[in-house]
Amino acid sequence: MSFDEAKNAIHQKIKPEPLGEEEVPLLEAHNRVLTQDVTSSLDIPPFNRSTVDGYAVKAEDTYGAEENTPAKLKVCGTVNVGEPPHISLAKGEAAEIVTGAPIPEGADACVMIENTEKLGDVLLVYRAVTKSENVMKKGSDIKKGETVLKAGTVLGSSEIGVLAALGYAKAKVFKVPVVAVLSTGGEVTEPGKKLPPGKIYDINAYSLSAAVLEAGGKPVCMGVVPDDKAQLRRALEYALASADMVVTSGGVSVGPHDLMPQTVGSLGEPGLIVCGIAVKPGKPTTVALVGRKTVFSMPGHPTSALLLFQLLVRPLIQGFAGRPVTGTSVVKAVAGARMFSAKGRRTFVMVKLNREKSGRLVAEPVETGASGAITTLAKADGFIEVPENEQFIDAGEEVAVLLLKSA
Repeated sequence: MSFDEAKNAIHQKIKPEPLGEEEVPLLEAHNRVLTQDVTSSLDIPPFNRSTVDGYAVKAEDTYGAEENTPAKLKVCGTVNVGEPPHISLAKGEAAEIVTGAPIPEGADACVMIENTEKLGDVLLVYRAVTKSENVMKKGSDIKKGETVLKAGTVLGSSEIGVLAALGYAKAKVFKVPVVAVLSTGGEVTEPGKKLPPGKIYDINAYSLSAAVLEAGGKPVCMGVVPDDKAQLRRALEYALASADMVVTSGGVSVGPHDLMPQTVGSLGEPGLIVCGIAVKPGKPTTVALVGRKTVFSMPGHPTSALLLFQLLVRPLIQGFAGRPVTGTSVVKAVAGARMFSAKGRRTFVMVKLNREKSGRLVAEPVETGASGAITTLAKADGFIEVPENEQFIDAGEEVAVLLLKSA
């Protein structure tokens, strides 16, 4: 299939709708997505409060106060933070107050302690204040009945703080899609173990699991499965039973040990919907649908696997998690060198962006050597698509660079 045909086939068969709602403790709601609007049931702050350490006063009692002619007030008590005031100010009186404490009845402003001098129970005020000065009014931050967070909001630290301010101990959020991640191949060894001759460490299980997390999913790393049809089938059946989606790497090419396409195609209807895409890198990518669950089988080459994950899998995980499906950010640049396409295949050329002194952004191809080089994506800022029907993009030509990470 062409790249566009593969995307259309996936979108026709798979509808990335949220997987349901659950209520979780507030700290567990971080980076989750709200399922409903949040409306405040109270005013924030719930009372008029002082924003300074000093004295609560009637503003008119301080009018005309200056350094040489201070206003003289009588201190009639103290207002502490965390408790209701037990005093009421009459004309010519002041009450000692701290930041955050409620304004006592009769007061309408606060004087900073730096602008006063206390002599026994007499307060000298050297600077006049206006009504409401240094006072945070009831409901000035959030009003009762106000919608403060919308359904679909991704909860970050600020939003968690808002929920806490409203008294929420839990939040109703969309369920997180569970994605089983497994690697195949007799040459793959778990990191942390001694590396035998002829073996490589399992890169893909970890890079793809991290990509699942970044997309808003919950990865379940299921380790390495040997190139054995029976063991592979058992592992896939277990993965399908325990997760909402399965992502595999390796075993999708045309070698004698590449068993993935025929195995995933036999797990259930409707079976294979994509078996090979006319792209470089990532040509062997296979997609199957088993009931309502999707199996994405990526090439074993780390760069190919991660790139095709970003293009095809990431939007689905975002949709299942109820997150906004974010498109790839694009910047304009000029090609720093000629970039060739693979004949008949859409080619993704990894590039690094450099800004010249003139301010012009230049996209320089990242030397890969082979599609299996894991450092390719680490070095690259983005990639350029070279269409199937174009032979090359010439140096100096304006190009659109699709960023691998948001700016």
